Amino acid sequence: MSDRDLYDRKPNPLLIVISGPSGVGKDVTIQGLQTAGYPFHFVVTATSRPKRSGEIQGKDYIFVSEEEFTRMIQAGEFLEHALVYGQYKGIPKAQVQQALASGLDVIMRVDVQGAATVQRLVPEAIFVFLMPGSDEELAERLSARSSESPEHLQQRLETARLEMKQIDWFDYVIVNRHAQLKSTVEQLLAIITAEKCRVRQRVIRL
Repeated sequence: MSDRDLYDRKPNPLLIVISGPSGVGKDVTIQGLQTAGYPFHFVVTATSRPKRSGEIQGKDYIFVSEEEFTRMIQAGEFLEHALVYGQYKGIPKAQVQQALASGLDVIMRVDVQGAATVQRLVPEAIFVFLMPGSDEELAERLSARSSESPEHLQQRLETARLEMKQIDWFDYVIVNRHAQLKSTVEQLLAIITAEKCRVRQRVIRL
């Protein structure tokens, strides 16, 4: 590397995968990163589930019918997809490719199953696991949605306990405690900053 290249060195765009149990605060953490003014492209997940009150098409999720989702699978349009609690979710591949090509960091939020798939396909991505402060905190967050039956709530809590046993293959873990979102966002920014300072930069290939 020449002296000029050394001084002109720019970090490669990163692919940051944020995962963790349902209800742990993945969405609010990403919103906090946006509020902090960090520039990145957020990958909007496609899903076949019905839109919840307050959700915006194309911002929170790309809501499609099950038939359309199946067509997208057959056309190879997803980086990863899965059937979760009887509903399809998937990461549109083109979104990621276009954002990385523009030089922007890309952040996606996926469940633990989806993160494992992305890890096999894109091992140079950064994998961050969000944990709740406790079982009680997670149960309160899920209950606050007012969209969970007692049976579904229990199922999600049991799934969360199993998912938290998989943190060993993640790169980083952040405990997202109640009312401490600022600390969670600061830790995530610190991770990104450290990755940008690596001598041997990650190279994302899709």
